[in-house]
Amino acid sequence: MIKKFYDIRSPYGIVNSREVSLTMEKLFILTLFVLISCSQFFPTDIKDILDNPREYDGKTVTISGEVTESINLIILKYFSVKDKTGEIIVVTEKSVPKSGESVKITGVVNQAFAIENKSLVVILEKDK
Repeated sequence: MIKKFYDIRSPYGIVNSREVSLTMEKLFILTLFVLISCSQFFPTDIKDILDNPREYDGKTVTISGEVTESINLIILKYFSVKDKTGEIIVVTEKSVPKSGESVKITGVVNQAFAIENKSLVVILEKDK
């Protein structure tokens, strides 16, 4: 199929349809890039992380939800976060939030261990 390009009259002068086509392609690519870049601002469903630990292991994610449990020991600080899809443990070096508190956490997914069909997947919270 041969594409035919033609001149388009506009208030700004005559524009070739090929130029318009290239501009639209560039605009589409730019929009796609911006959407992908902004994906870190939208929380990942906890179920997605738990169902696909291999895909997320070592990757930075953002989750949000309600704290269901907080543990603050001298050597270990962690808390559980529950969203509408599941619950996951977050290990942190910061102070732990209270149970019932709504949080938005960014951290690195870590598959702590896997034996047969059992595994422990945690998020290591990033320091800001």
